[in-house]
Amino acid sequence: MPVIDIQGLTKVYGAGRGVFDLTLALNRGDIFGFLGPNGAGKTTAMKMITGLVHPDAGKVTVLGHDISQEPTAALRQMGCILETAELYPYLTAYENLQQVTRFYPELPPERPTELLELVGMGRYAREKAQRFSLGMKQRVGLAMAMVHYPKVLILDEPFNGLDVEGMVLLRGILQRLAAEEQVTIFISSHLIHDVELTCNRIGILLQGKLVRQADTAEIRGEYASLESFFLSEVQRHERL
Repeated sequence: MPVIDIQGLTKVYGAGRGVFDLTLALNRGDIFGFLGPNGAGKTTAMKMITGLVHPDAGKVTVLGHDISQEPTAALRQMGCILETAELYPYLTAYENLQQVTRFYPELPPERPTELLELVGMGRYAREKAQRFSLGMKQRVGLAMAMVHYPKVLILDEPFNGLDVEGMVLLRGILQRLAAEEQVTIFISSHLIHDVELTCNRIGILLQGKLVRQADTAEIRGEYASLESFFLSEVQRHERL
């Protein structure tokens, strides 16, 4: 059984844009990269997967739980960052994590400290979030998404605002989670290079439609780079 099973997911907005008949299955330990230009429907798709937007048609199941029918059971397995990591600016990094851990009383008390160290924010644990750069907020947001040991991570533009060191760190964290803990990770991004280095599977979303998906190794065997693959699919779709 796929960890994330998406069948015929559709959401159409007034101007005719949206997501159309998205069908996709992700297995345990996959790191799937969703590529597409701005407005392609990536964030809309992720909001439907996490239950924040109700689809016009289709369904999503996460570890066998229908997100529409069993949202609590499905979301219990998921950690998410959608669009940007929102923090309480008047709280410290540590206190922001505490706000999340209070929903999970079974977590060990050292979990916030452990995660802040993991994402490279340990030295800023007692600093208020209002002083953080976008990249620092993204790191704390990732820690918050991971706090309850989720089996699925949904990350919308997780590389935004990160410097090179942060990108390398995040890539290592995600690949380690997938390989060692079999976490299934769904990433959307427009940063092609980082997706290529991070993900084992790639999907191209154009005008709300999934026009191609392939293993990263397969793409590397056919194209000089993921960028070449992406541009080839864009041009092919425009000709069609």
